[in-house]
Amino acid sequence: MDTKLKGDIAEQAVVLFALKANWNVLHPVGDRLPYDLVLDVDGVLIKVQVKSAWFDSKKENYVVDNRRTKTNRKKMVRSTYQETDFAIIYIQDLDIFYIMPSSTFINYGSEIHLVETSKRQRKPKSFEFRNAWNLIQQWAVSVEMPE
Repeated sequence: MDTKLKGDIAEQAVVLFALKANWNVLHPVGDRLPYDLVLDVDGVLIKVQVKSAWFDSKKENYVVDNRRTKTNRKKMVRSTYQETDFAIIYIQDLDIFYIMPSSTFINYGSEIHLVETSKRQRKPKSFEFRNAWNLIQQWAVSVEMPE
């Protein structure tokens, strides 16, 4: 399965979850924008970047690149996803999502390693974002009702 197909599957998994949560989903035309989807949560528009994690058999964890890559015939340019509100990482093998505010997502190094094994003694820092869909709902409420 190629990376484009994995990304499409991840996006559709997010769309399905959002629709089941009674959120509306807007899908931009083309892939030139710095976000993949826009979630309409109670009238608040939330720009989302969707990433698909892959399994690193040497490290025995799932990995996702947290940089945006633009290429043309002469060079490859990497940048961060600063124009989004949230990054949603999907682990297809396990049907698990990691929902991170973009500020957290871009503060990792170039890769984020997600540990899904019970062999560890303590939970990794990323674990607080595992299936944390409530963060999107809370963010929508805070935007809707500013202090």
